[in-house]
Amino acid sequence: MSLIYRTAWIAPLLFVAGCWAQTDDSKPAITNVRGAEYPRVHSDGRVTFRVAAPTAQKVQLDAPPAAGSPSGLGGGPFDMVKDKDGFWTVTTPPAVPGFHYYNLLIDGVTVNDPSSETFFGFNKETSGVEVPEPGVDFYYPKNVPHGEVRMKWYYSKITESFRPAYIYTPPDYDKNAGKRYPVLYLRHGGGENLYGWVKQGMMNFIMDNLLAEGKIVPMLVVMENGAASRPGEALTNNGATQGTIVDVTMKELIPMIDASFRTRADREHRAMAGLSMGSGQTMQIGLTNLDSFSWLGAFSFPSGNFDVRKSYGGVFNDAAGFNKKVHLLYFSAGTAETRIHDGAKAAHDAIEKAGIKTPFIEFPKTAHEWQTWRKALYDFAPRIFK
Repeated sequence: MSLIYRTAWIAPLLFVAGCWAQTDDSKPAITNVRGAEYPRVHSDGRVTFRVAAPTAQKVQLDAPPAAGSPSGLGGGPFDMVKDKDGFWTVTTPPAVPGFHYYNLLIDGVTVNDPSSETFFGFNKETSGVEVPEPGVDFYYPKNVPHGEVRMKWYYSKITESFRPAYIYTPPDYDKNAGKRYPVLYLRHGGGENLYGWVKQGMMNFIMDNLLAEGKIVPMLVVMENGAASRPGEALTNNGATQGTIVDVTMKELIPMIDASFRTRADREHRAMAGLSMGSGQTMQIGLTNLDSFSWLGAFSFPSGNFDVRKSYGGVFNDAAGFNKKVHLLYFSAGTAETRIHDGAKAAHDAIEKAGIKTPFIEFPKTAHEWQTWRKALYDFAPRIFK
């Protein structure tokens, strides 16, 4: 049996009316479906999961790792315990704060938790749980002016299909009809989709709060699927065909956004950033189209076969020219996503050694999960368009 901490073992005890009783400060997770009491998050970060499966022989909780980085829930599978009414329960050790994907294994079959909302991750709809980080609220809704997240569909001649895009517009967008805005193109990671930055990342609340604090320039934020293929063309394992997504972005997405919204349609007012796979796409698209971008952000960059002399057409060989043209090339990673962190840091160090000015921001104890990328956006957005 996997090592777990059950509430019956470790809950604090309180003497009440002559007997010992357990105290329970847990609350339903904000990621639960309406009215669901479980999963419940405790003040120390433990999470209690409960599911009804009266005929099952074995039920487990599993939190799959991402890109070799451990899940903040502690991994698993964790064995759940059945009570007389057919409910299976388990409480995890204290989790790393943030958003975590998870599954239930019922007699060996992977299923979603009916008490949880679903989130697109690992190329499928997956359960998820939000564990609050004490004292951190920059990604929660506050009593400030709120922007809107709009959906825009367009037809791609390259893929011969309709493609949706999400566009965040700041609170004053409809009030100032004559105002034009810079644009940040924000890319998701492998196995996720355009909904990720809004649903898992809470990017609209991050931008609202930054705007209310006067820390960022009002901007549009565009999120689109990172998967694109021409007819008859197979997608790669991470869901993106590099050449095709470059063409779709440059020849169709950006022109559509500039035609449909009040943008400042020049390189000085156009940025791109992304997480994991999306950071690779940011580097590929941005660095090979520097006539269109001057601000770039790579969050948890999977460096792969990066070669500072040859990658992206040798763009780093002219350090003086690069520094003059690119206002920001930004790297960040969580210290707990060891492989990704070390690879991104090595790429950053090679670029810096070549004479390119670029920051590398570390987020202590966060892994290849959304808490890393929320913090990256919160740190990156105030640096651009200034």
